[in-house]
Amino acid sequence: MTTLKVFRWFWAWDDEKEEAWLGEMARQGWHLREIQFLNRYIFESGAPREIVYRLDFMTGSKDKPGYLQLFQDAGWEYVLQHGSWQYFRKEVVDGVAPEIFSENESKAQKYQRILVILVVLLPLYINAINLVNKRDGASFEIFTFVLFLFLILYGYAMVRLFTRVRQLKKRL
Repeated sequence: MTTLKVFRWFWAWDDEKEEAWLGEMARQGWHLREIQFLNRYIFESGAPREIVYRLDFMTGSKDKPGYLQLFQDAGWEYVLQHGSWQYFRKEVVDGVAPEIFSENESKAQKYQRILVILVVLLPLYINAINLVNKRDGASFEIFTFVLFLFLILYGYAMVRLFTRVRQLKKRL
């Protein structure tokens, strides 16, 4: 079986773009098999199919079998897990792309789960910056600068996710 390896980066708030891209790959005959470290997508060749991919963000696995069973009962094929992201796919029927979330409130809750993790980890990250900042030397100054840049990106991610939640809740 022929495989295709593609590096592609998506942010947490770009999951709909990722879903659309995966669907386009399926229409070209490339079907997602796995995602490796740093978003290296592995596809298998096959017949072109009209498939929709959907992603969910699930933390913890206390009832993962029950969680997956809900999707299976609704006709979704479980593809893989990448981090806390769960990938599902389903055939498009009569041109209608199915959704795993029936309302915007459920979609908003997905992004809220990501935000909670970011908020919980923020004090740990800031503490790490403070610990590095107490060291002397040029290498630690560069490392502190890199951590500070990452903190800006971290804040940007939180704002983008919060904005996404707010947009979905406005549609309720």
